Amino acid sequence: MNKAEDKKKLKQDIIALIITIIATIFLLYTFPSKRAVVLTTSWKFFFEMVSILPAVMILMGLFAVFVPNDLIIKHLGETAGLKAILLGILLGTLPTGPLYVAFPMASALLKKGARISCIVAFLSAWACIKIPQEMVELQFLGFKFMIARLILTVFFVIIMSLIIEKFVKYQTV
Repeated sequence: MNKAEDKKKLKQDIIALIITIIATIFLLYTFPSKRAVVLTTSWKFFFEMVSILPAVMILMGLFAVFVPNDLIIKHLGETAGLKAILLGILLGTLPTGPLYVAFPMASALLKKGARISCIVAFLSAWACIKIPQEMVELQFLGFKFMIARLILTVFFVIIMSLIIEKFVKYQTV
């Protein structure tokens, strides 16, 4: 990005922040009965993020320094084919934690040369196919349900990843 694009992006971000603040203030005063619940929940979420994100940023820094771009390009890049998407799904199933933690990781993978479909698969798997979640499904809903949902989810994540990759190019992300 050049300086003009950076300034334009910063201006857009500031405008979005101002609109969000105005909308929040408007809604808090429009619905005073919800004010306490909204503010309490927002503060809890904010402190959760503040406690998690520094560790994520440290891990992302280590990832950026110690994982070579060639390794990412080889296994998750354009030439990796379906293997990249399947590996993205596998990587997305391993961690636990809120989805917003995955976004810096996805950004780092993208900057290192991972293809868009791999990133979509990674984020989708993080949201839908966590291993601890599968164990709970197995216990409460049974093996047949768990396997059926897992197969359908993986199938549709692959299809969705390929479709999104056709429409979104790295330059627009």
